[in-house]
Amino acid sequence: MGGAPLSAAALGSTDIVRLPRKVRVAVLGLDGHVAEIVNPLPRLPEVEVTAFSDPDSKAAARFVKNPRVAAARHYTSYTQMLEREQLDMVAICNNNGERAEAILACLKRHLHVIAEKPLAIEKPDLERVKEAVKVSGVRLSMLLPMRYDPPYLALKEIVDSGEIGEVIQIAAQKSYKAGARPAWYTHRETYGGTIPWIGIHMVDLMLHTSGRNFTDAVSFQAHIGFPELGDMENVTATLFRLDNGGAGTLRMDYLRPSTAPTHGDDRLRLAGTKGVAEYMEATGVTVISAGSAPRVIKKLPEPRSVFLECLESVYLGKPETLTLPEIYRSNEIVLAARASAELHSIVKL
Repeated sequence: MGGAPLSAAALGSTDIVRLPRKVRVAVLGLDGHVAEIVNPLPRLPEVEVTAFSDPDSKAAARFVKNPRVAAARHYTSYTQMLEREQLDMVAICNNNGERAEAILACLKRHLHVIAEKPLAIEKPDLERVKEAVKVSGVRLSMLLPMRYDPPYLALKEIVDSGEIGEVIQIAAQKSYKAGARPAWYTHRETYGGTIPWIGIHMVDLMLHTSGRNFTDAVSFQAHIGFPELGDMENVTATLFRLDNGGAGTLRMDYLRPSTAPTHGDDRLRLAGTKGVAEYMEATGVTVISAGSAPRVIKKLPEPRSVFLECLESVYLGKPETLTLPEIYRSNEIVLAARASAELHSIVKL
């Protein structure tokens, strides 16, 4: 079970994308956004998932029910998989606490990586990953599929058009059903915190859609009730200072009741010097500005795929649509925001 529902990008266009050669991909772990790797495969005839690793036999049995991965060889140990398989790229979807070491193992073998987020749950491990990327010379991307979903693509287009002026306030929300979670969510050493796990999605969107950066953060986090969640925080709030002096807020919870019609309730509001654009599922993408009456954006951009666009960048030389500096920045911000909550202080970003 991932930190977010399946991205619309994974369900988008059926156009075939041809790569210049066969690309052998392994899936390392079956947690998180595995569907972002599997769902685009019908569009990628040169891409073959040749192997996957996960110690959970039930999860493995569910995975190979998909005909596109039915022939993939199963390993319970990813180190064995990396030693025995001839690979070009690895999609890393293991638990948060073990991710950095898995990334480092792949980079050591000079394999391209697209990893679940965050890349690491501790700052020293993130620095180790950054150094290994420099040494290896291979490509590292990260599963931030929400920036490729139509509503957020639309918000970015609105900001880029200049209609709402300079963004000086951002308000974001993530609210999820807790549901039944795998055991690794309940332990700090494997989960790493709600701010890094689901907050990184919205931090990326806040930065990407607004065109702004963050300079300071102060956070609060708590676990209240629900003892079955163990160490997992179920309520957080972070206040960011924008690089132009404005403010951003991110509130998150795992308090959405089981009776809610959807797993999540994600919201993003961008207020600028000339107007406001926002998205929530209940109302869609709306905009009001000095130059126009309030309106709903009915024609949204086509959904896209983070995995497919990573492959196009690596093997077709297309520009990166999710850059390494953006990946590192979102990781650094969420680790610093979590540190603020733990230290009870404002942190510089």
